[in-house]
Amino acid sequence: MIPFLSDFIHLFYPRVCSACNTALLKHEEVICTRCLYEIPKTNFYLGKDNLVSQLFWGKFPLESAGAFYYFRKGSKVQHLLHQFKYKNSPEIGVRIGELYGTELVASGCPLPDLIVPIPLHPKKQVIRGYNQSERFASGLSKSLNIPVDTENFIRNTFTETQTRKSRFDRWNNVKDIFYCVDPELFNHKHILLVDDVITTGSTIESSAQKLLSFENIELKISVASMAVASR
Repeated sequence: MIPFLSDFIHLFYPRVCSACNTALLKHEEVICTRCLYEIPKTNFYLGKDNLVSQLFWGKFPLESAGAFYYFRKGSKVQHLLHQFKYKNSPEIGVRIGELYGTELVASGCPLPDLIVPIPLHPKKQVIRGYNQSERFASGLSKSLNIPVDTENFIRNTFTETQTRKSRFDRWNNVKDIFYCVDPELFNHKHILLVDDVITTGSTIESSAQKLLSFENIELKISVASMAVASR
C-alpha cells in the first residue's frame, strides 16, 4: 500500500494493540512492544517434560509439546484470545505463530516435518469465518519454513462448544469425531498438531489417538498451542 494512503486510512481507523488497545507504532504488528515484553511466556519449547507434555503422559506416545503463553482468566492473553476467536481478528493467531516459531528455531529444539491444525467442522468454520488453529499454524509455518496440511485430517462431526464442560464431558464431546482422508500421506512423518488453547487436552488427545490408530502407518506426534491453561 502507498505510504501516504496507509497513513490516511490509519488516521480514521487507527491500528491498536490487540492486547491492550493502545495505538501501535509503525514498526509494531498486532501486539505492541510493551505487551510483548510484559505478557509472561511459558518458555516451553518443544520438549518432553513441561506443563503441556505432562497433560498427555500415559495417553498416547508423544514426541514433544509446548505452548507460547499461559492462559489465565482476566489476563491480556485471555483478551487476546477472545479477540482472536470471537472478534474476527485472524491476524492475532498468525502473529503469535510467527513469534513462537521464531523462538522455536532459536531454541534449537527438534522440529517436525509437517504442521496439522486441529480441524473445525465446516459448519462451525462458516460461522466463525476461519479456523483459529489454521491461522496459528500458518504463522508457525512462516517462521519454521514447514508446510501446513489442512486437507487430510478433517472433523466429520459437529460438536458443542467445550467451554464450561468437565474433563469427562470434554472427552465425550470429541471422541471419534475426526477422520483421515489418506493415512498414507502421514506415513513416516513427524507431525506437529496445533490448537489455539489447551485446557484439559481432550481435543488433542482424540486427534492424536485417531492418527496413531492406522495399521502399517508410522508417525511421530508433537503438540503446540498459542496458550495453555495454568494450573
